[in-house]
Amino acid sequence: MKRKEIQRIMKKYKKEFEILENYDKTRELPFQRRKIYLTLSVETLKKLKELKEKTGKPISRIIEERI
Repeated sequence: MKRKEIQRIMKKYKKEFEILENYDKTRELPFQRRKIYLTLSVETLKKLKELKEKTGKPISRIIEERI
């Protein structure tokens, strides 16, 4: 490949290359999910369950979207 073509590709896919570079360093991708455990009040859980029923989304997605 010619230098100009390489530069064009690097510019076009800059974000993807940065994600892969970060993966090489950390072994984590930005869209990966990781399980954690939280302690929530009973009242908060009730509200989350109500939102789950209304939206049809899992509680974890609701929390992610709100944060």
